[in-house]
Amino acid sequence: MKSFLRMLILSFFGFAGSCFATEKAWHFTANDINALHSKPADEQIVYGSEPLQFGRLRLPNSEGPHPVAIVIHGGCWTSKFATIQNTEALADALRDQGMATWNIEYRGTDANGGGWPGTFEDVGSAADFLREIASKYSLDLSRVVVVGHSAGGHLALWLAARHKIPSDSVLFKENPLVLRGVISLGGIPDLKAFRKLGSSEQGCGEDVVGKLLGGAPDLVSEHFMEASPKELLPLGAPQILVYGADDLVVPAELGRAYMQVAQKKGDSVELFVVKGAAHHEYAAPNSVTWPVVKTAVISLQNGATVKNTGTFQCLLER
Repeated sequence: MKSFLRMLILSFFGFAGSCFATEKAWHFTANDINALHSKPADEQIVYGSEPLQFGRLRLPNSEGPHPVAIVIHGGCWTSKFATIQNTEALADALRDQGMATWNIEYRGTDANGGGWPGTFEDVGSAADFLREIASKYSLDLSRVVVVGHSAGGHLALWLAARHKIPSDSVLFKENPLVLRGVISLGGIPDLKAFRKLGSSEQGCGEDVVGKLLGGAPDLVSEHFMEASPKELLPLGAPQILVYGADDLVVPAELGRAYMQVAQKKGDSVELFVVKGAAHHEYAAPNSVTWPVVKTAVISLQNGATVKNTGTFQCLLER
């Protein structure tokens, strides 16, 4: 453990200078992220019978058992904005850090069977499917974390909350996979709050939350209670929230408000707001957000915590 903590400290300070070096006014777009190079996955594996029910598994060049990062792309819960391609470079870069990555596709609101409850059922099934392949690929299911971007950040937090879903819910699943932690990248922790912002030109441009859940909060209140991480607090798993200071799609204030409620309810939650980052830097390896993302994933897999103490000098104060 001492050597691991020493590695973390060295990586913190080693990347601090590069944070400033890469800080720019220019920001990545979704198309920029899609065009990033990534090495092919080791396996593409189906976890269900629908065309979009598959994941891409990458394995590190080392002996197992391997810690695992489940990776979930965003895109306003619709393929119009993003698909699994949007997190391929991120999944590949995390694999190069010595972990297996399971980059999952799922049905969004524009796919047959997506929305309520199909989108949630897909993500839950993809996570639980790791049990089916753990032995074959030497996966350590005691060290699984989930990393999600934007709408995928919402789904990542929701995955950690599945044990809180009532048994009479259509989303209930007995004995869901236990996660060691969640890293939410520009994620949406509060669906009601985001619904007020998400239909703006800077957001998704339409009522994507209503489409995801099948209606407004006053019409399907139980859906919001079972799908919004804020309503399911405390989650009982460590959470690291990363936001770009220039992110206008999902502002850091959403994460800050969520963190305050979560901490009062006993959850371990840390917030990092990164200078020079907008909404797509999170998925770009070696961007200004990469030192935080990489260290957060490795730390949670190893049972360590990352505190916002200013060690990353490229971060704004909380």
